[in-house]
Amino acid sequence: MTDDVSKPQPDALVQLLAASSALEPVQTTGPVQTTGPVQTTGPVQPEGASTNAAANPTAGNAWLGRYSHSLMGVFGTPQRVLVRGNGALVWDADGKEYLDLLGGIAVNALGHAHPFVTSVVASQLATLGHVSNFFTSPTQIALAERLLALCAAPKGSKVFFANSGAEANEAAFKLARAHGKKHSPEGGPARNTIIALEGAFHGRTMGALAMTAKQAYREPFEPMPPGVLHIAFNDIAALQSAVDETVAAVILEPIQGEAGVRPLSAEYLQAARDITRRAGALLILDEVQTGIGRTGEWFAGIPKTGANAGPNASDASDSRAAIGSVDVPDAVTLAKGLGGGFPIGALVTFGAGPSELLSAGQHGTTFGGNPVATAAALATLHVIESTDVLENVRRVGAVLRQGLAATKGVMEVRAFGLLIGFDLDHPIAAEVVRMALDAGFIINSPGPSTIRLAPPLILTEAQANQFLAALPGILAQAAQAAQAAQGATSTKGESS
Repeated sequence: MTDDVSKPQPDALVQLLAASSALEPVQTTGPVQTTGPVQTTGPVQPEGASTNAAANPTAGNAWLGRYSHSLMGVFGTPQRVLVRGNGALVWDADGKEYLDLLGGIAVNALGHAHPFVTSVVASQLATLGHVSNFFTSPTQIALAERLLALCAAPKGSKVFFANSGAEANEAAFKLARAHGKKHSPEGGPARNTIIALEGAFHGRTMGALAMTAKQAYREPFEPMPPGVLHIAFNDIAALQSAVDETVAAVILEPIQGEAGVRPLSAEYLQAARDITRRAGALLILDEVQTGIGRTGEWFAGIPKTGANAGPNASDASDSRAAIGSVDVPDAVTLAKGLGGGFPIGALVTFGAGPSELLSAGQHGTTFGGNPVATAAALATLHVIESTDVLENVRRVGAVLRQGLAATKGVMEVRAFGLLIGFDLDHPIAAEVVRMALDAGFIINSPGPSTIRLAPPLILTEAQANQFLAALPGILAQAAQAAQAAQGATSTKGESS
């Protein structure tokens, strides 16, 4: 992928706005030079850290000591202290290099420190950083227009910008309740139920958490906001039975990432559209993790028509993604890869009906849609569109899928572009993650026997093959470690 966007461009923001709108580009007062990521050639010592090797064996340990005393423990102990990134590679505070196969959990779509994105962000921040939502900005308007085009959204569709996937889903929650309130029959049952699926993950704020299925996430904060029903995954009969005149909306992830990369079938997605339409309920797709090219298409559950079709798209009759798509949802939530590493989320509403449900003052956010975040998202979309990123996702994803399927100890592979889950023959996923990190690979285990990969969309075939070559050894080491731990536990039990 060689293109001008692979290099820093001081006037990148001006160019981007000119390309995104028929309006005259906004002129900045001067170019902002960005020469690339800050270089760290060795271990990064925190201020005040001891230089005594015995007292402070690594810079990373010193930082982690400070972390434990200053940050809440909601994430547990961080695995490493990362200080620099470039493309699909990152380095920790002790100078060790890692191949990032998680991408900040599907966030760093273009990898780390992408020159064009950093140029645009720096230029925008030097021009106008934050204005509040009493005002708007050219980047906010241009990004909304671009998303509507990519979604092939019909006339009357709109966008609401937030700061994360959870916030986008909170907005969707309120959209559903507003729809239910507007369409509840006078004197009849209230239409306020929201249906989600078993295995669903929609975020950790209270509305999003209510739609999230995992009890371990929910139980400490119960009671949840009422009116959310979880039904069986990919079960059309269960959906048909659950959706009645009391249901305001059904929210679905086309692929459940947190549950181990589980796809809904094409038949289920279409049935969901048909069932909700007949019942007068909204259909909301959560594409926080699957959207913005992650699967090798712009979206996993929206048909490839119009601006999102790409140069290799077929006609609409057979243009479904690998997991299928619905004809037109009522709303879609986006985040993660949208900002290329910069925090941003979005709720896209399709058509005038859903788009008019939330009126002035009924929802809002201080930082949502700020000039810097929307500039970062515009830059990310521009790079994906103007280079062969989507083709790279499909090509490298196929390399990983085929290589994983041929690896001893891997039982099943579920791969959709560069969102990949694979199941192991033993519940040693936690050990695999640890051994992979020691070997210089960042991966994730959403379950005891499942590994998830969500690397930058610019991952190369050579990097994919590097991981595949190392994986058998990592699996063997993990199996040995798990066996040793089990033996130690058995010995301890016998001696007690």
